[in-house]
Order: sequence, then C-alpha cells, then structure tokens
Amino acid sequence: MDEKAVPRKAEKLVGVKGMNDILPPESVRWEWFESMVRTCMARYAFRNIRTPILEHTALFVRGIGEVTDIVEKEMYSFEDRSDKHGQAEHLSMRPEGTAAVVRAVVESNLLYDGGKRLFYMGPMFRREKPQRGRYRQFHQVGVETLGFAGPDTDAEVILLATSLWKMIGLTDVRLELNSLGQPAERAQHRTQLIAYFEKHVDRLDEDAKRRLHSNPLRILDTKNPAMQDLVAAAPRLLDFLGAESLAHFEGLKAILDLNGIAYSINPRLVRGLDYYNLTVFEFVTDRLGSQGTVCAGGRYDDLIVQIGGKPTPAVGWALGIERVLELLKEQGVQVPLQVPHAYAVVPDASAMPYVLRTLQQLRDVGVCVQMHAAGPEGMGSFKSQFKKADASGAAFALVFGADELALGQVTVKHLRDGVGAQTTQPLADVAQWAPNLQFNA
Repeated sequence: MDEKAVPRKAEKLVGVKGMNDILPPESVRWEWFESMVRTCMARYAFRNIRTPILEHTALFVRGIGEVTDIVEKEMYSFEDRSDKHGQAEHLSMRPEGTAAVVRAVVESNLLYDGGKRLFYMGPMFRREKPQRGRYRQFHQVGVETLGFAGPDTDAEVILLATSLWKMIGLTDVRLELNSLGQPAERAQHRTQLIAYFEKHVDRLDEDAKRRLHSNPLRILDTKNPAMQDLVAAAPRLLDFLGAESLAHFEGLKAILDLNGIAYSINPRLVRGLDYYNLTVFEFVTDRLGSQGTVCAGGRYDDLIVQIGGKPTPAVGWALGIERVLELLKEQGVQVPLQVPHAYAVVPDASAMPYVLRTLQQLRDVGVCVQMHAAGPEGMGSFKSQFKKADASGAAFALVFGADELALGQVTVKHLRDGVGAQTTQPLADVAQWAPNLQFNA
C-alpha cells in the first residue's frame, strides 16, 4: 500500500501551559463570583470600566517601572507589524489593571466633572512559572478611586473588600496595613535603609544585592528565610513619617476601628514603585502557601502625573479571582448550582416542532428549560431521558408524549418535592401555568 495514501492522525493540540480553560461546572463558580462582585460594586456606587488587553509597552514601563520583575522578565511584549511607512508599535499584553485604567481616565478626560469610583474585571498576563494560585493568564478584579485625597476613601475601598468577603463567605483572610508616607520621607528612609544593608551585604542574597541601590524597599518583602531577622531589624519607614502622613494613617485606622475591622500593622509591607504613597494594605491568608496575598492595594497619588495627566490623588486594590475561588474551595463554601427549572422529555423526534414552540414560549416568560435532543443513536429510551432529566437538577420534567400532544397538552411531572406527582397543562395557554415552574422549583 502506498504510504502517502494512509491518512495521518492529526496531532492533538493543547492549550498553553499556565493558560487554563474554565469549563462547566467550574465556570458556574466564576459566574456566581462575578455576579457577587457586580452587586457589591453597585452598593458602593462604583462603575465598571473596560480597557483593552493590548497596550503600548511604554505604558507599563512608565507605570510599573523598568526595574521590576514584571517589566524585566514577565511581560508578554512584541513588535507589531510595520505600517506602510515602516513604523511598528511595541505592544504588551496587560500584566495588571491600574496603569491601563489611569491611561484611559487621562486620555478620555474622565475627571473633568470630579472624582470617579471605578472597577474592572478581566484577564491579565505574566510569563512566569505556573504554580498553585499563579498562572500565565490570570484574572483580577480591581477598584480604582481617582480624585479623592482623604483617609476616608482609603477606608472605603477596604470596607468594600470586607463587604465582598462577607457576601461570598470568605473568612480566612486578615488585613495588614502600613504607610509609605510621602516621597521626601521615603528618601530619608531609603538612605538609612541602604546604609543598613550595606553593613550586612554579606548576608544579602543575589536578588537583594541587585535591588540594594535600585529598589531597596523591595528587600523588605523578601521571602528568603535566611534574611528574615536581618530585615526585621532594618530601619522602619513608619519612624520617618511626618505629622501629615501620620495624621492620614491615624484617620484611616480610626474609621476601621469604628467599623470593627480587625487589622495589624506590618512595617515590612511596601511597594517598590515611587508613585505609591501613604496607605498600603493587603488581605493575606496562610492557606495558599507562599502565594498568601489575596488582595493588595494602596494609594498612588503620583501615578497619573507619570502617565501624562494632572496631579490627582488615587487609591485602589486588586484581587486574584483564582486565589479567591481556591480559598472558597478550601473553606468548603458551596456555590449555588445553575439548574434548569424544567427538562423536556421528548419520546418521538417527530414532535420536535411542537416541543420547540412550547419551550420558546416558556423561555420567553423566564422559565429555564433544557431540551432533550437526539444523539447519534436517536432520541434514546423514555427511561434514559428521565435519568437525564433527574441528573440535570430540574424540578420538573415536561413530557411531550404522543397521547399528550394529541390532546394539545403536556404532562408536568415533579422530580424533587412531591416526586412523582404530575399534572397536565394545555399547550394553548402556556403563559398561564409557566410561573408555577419557577415558583415551585
């Protein structure tokens, strides 16, 4: 036989490692969580903003900083095809949401009539080693408030996060706070910090040595066990804060205290970027190993200027959806299942035109119906269809048998409460009995 005539089996294509499919029934958990987020945001009068996945690379270099792991190692960046003039744009898939939101706000002059409270949901991308709670395509929810300078706004975004935890039943997280003060205060601290670590340079790991003069604050959040006592004894930024910065921090704590929000002060909680100032905070957990941060936020009053806008105070946070859902699983939080109100049992395929007309009428008035459809071997037996009806979770089976259709009727059979009980309903007056399928489901 001619080898060329033998068809070759197509190579099985698989997804990119670290970029995961979200399939039913897991997608139900995602939809539920997203609906909780939207409900919570509406209560706080935050409005949705949606930015593109692709942005100019310069946005993240300026907004995140050149001397960061994200920009140096993790961004998915590429040079786009050249236009007819030979010019090509350098683009990146967004690694985080804040810079893109600020770019959109500045570009659209969104603050022309005052401050804004915004939130976003969507995928982010970083090229790092996939592990539990960390993926190359991951998803975030974030809030950004722009145009408000007081500690009350810092408190509000923290209160919003705690409200979301209550709504979804998340309990095993704790709040940590710190203040980064203002640039002049950080500069004094930075000088003392470098001098301190220079005295102990022999105890610094390679990552800390690399950051010593470019980004010494980041040494404070090292995860290296061998450096923990060294870092614990380092100069504290809180000790360099002036009266205004301390007043802002005390104002935040007073609001949280009055609302019964527990927190701890973590002097090692920092951000490595110059545009962050005053309040920084994180909700953390011990359940996810080294990936313990569930939600991180802070005030970034200088970012808008860096992106080309007018000086504007801002504060926000971002949470990782994968990590939150993983925590909910760890805690055994049950998510409501999506099940149809009714399942259509159709013994004979010839009845389908009448069945689909009835189902469409039911759906038009809000009833969720799953239709049994023919497989490769036909409709299947009456018994097998009822097994599928029961497995669907529906409260009712709608039986479109030949006898029922001859009389212009459908049999409605209870599958849950009052199991086995059944009635017949007229097909000519679907709207009259359809609500019973919802109220009794």
